Amino acid sequence: MPLNQMVGMAKESSSVETLSFESALAELDTIVKGLESGKTNLEESISAYERGVALKKHCEKKLQEAQAKIEKITVGPDGKIGTAPFDTE
Repeated sequence: MPLNQMVGMAKESSSVETLSFESALAELDTIVKGLESGKTNLEESISAYERGVALKKHCEKKLQEAQAKIEKITVGPDGKIGTAPFDTE
């Protein structure tokens, strides 16, 4: 199936904001493979690229939301166990 048909079907079936992380990532993978194939015309490539950018931003947002929910278990100097926000830095 041509890339423009896949992107068009995806646009019709769901907006980016309603996709799960996994669905958005799978669609983004399909778009990347289609663009890498070089078998699409310029208009199709631009449309796919724009959809890909929106999917990438959506995936990044979902990852940030997940990271904000993660907590690490801490043990205080007195041996008391608690939790604290997870810091990746």
